Amino acid sequence: MNNTAVTLVIQHHIIGGAQADYEAWLKQIIPAAMGFDGHLGVNVIRPVAGSDRYTVVLRFDSHEHVDQWITSDTRKRLIAQVQPLLAKEEQRDLTTGLEYWFTPEDAPQKKAKPYKQFLVTLSAIYPLTVIVPWLLAPVIHGVPLLAYPLLAYPLLAKLLVALVIVGLMTYVIMPRYTKLIASWLFR
Repeated sequence: MNNTAVTLVIQHHIIGGAQADYEAWLKQIIPAAMGFDGHLGVNVIRPVAGSDRYTVVLRFDSHEHVDQWITSDTRKRLIAQVQPLLAKEEQRDLTTGLEYWFTPEDAPQKKAKPYKQFLVTLSAIYPLTVIVPWLLAPVIHGVPLLAYPLLAYPLLAKLLVALVIVGLMTYVIMPRYTKLIASWLFR
């Protein structure tokens, strides 16, 4: 397996009246997952009115690290604790790279066509490649501790720009952008 970032999406359907107990359980399992090697973050999508589904999105830096978490004794013990609260077995889905951006949360079986993924990604990344370096230039030139290494080593400056762009794409832009254009993207 390669070492690209991996997103683990877990869905739990909670029995009626068990949400408070499930929320308490989340307060145990989230810090436990955060302590594992390669953990990059977690988001919990709580049920909307009339739903019983929690979606937990965990990000790890590699398949190896997500496998260590999934097969860990810690997770097995915590999953055994939550079983009585679940209306049905948990659903798990692993995705890598850009694939997560293009999987709608309400219909995981739908996939965007590759040409649409290309157009959407290009339309989001191109403006960022123009704006982010422009916004970072005053920081790079104005902070002496940053100026020398980043100006002396241009690849380091480009890495900083790439980190900001990928972070914005993953956590800010694509989740909102794909919702905005979902009717076209998944058609």
